[in-house]
Amino acid sequence: MTETSTAEAPAKTTPFEMIGGVEPIRRVVDAFYDLVESDPQYAELRAMHAPDMTPMRDALTGFFTGWMGGSREWFTAQGGFCVMTRHSKMPITEKTAKQWSDALRAALVVAQVEPGFAKQMDQILTQMAAGMVRG
Repeated sequence: MTETSTAEAPAKTTPFEMIGGVEPIRRVVDAFYDLVESDPQYAELRAMHAPDMTPMRDALTGFFTGWMGGSREWFTAQGGFCVMTRHSKMPITEKTAKQWSDALRAALVVAQVEPGFAKQMDQILTQMAAGMVRG
């Protein structure tokens, strides 16, 4: 009688691994900025950004990648990065923070992120956005 090995796949240990890597992150970011650019309910948030949002799409993809436990190349290229400091001079209000959170929550659905993971991500990032309110 031969014993068969049922090797289990290694556990996914970082949020980056749990979401599936860079491609799903990019789908979330693209869905987010597509909504911000096209949906009037995010008009105030859109007005806070430059006309060409391509650099922001790349930056948020890089930020999320490193923040979730993937490559930190983007952070290294930025010379270190504190999201709170970088946003401290922006006129972020409760309304624009809510628009950001709402658009991100919708993007997580559009990008078909697993609902439990999306909920955790939403909770953390909503708190982060609320902490950036200045006005």
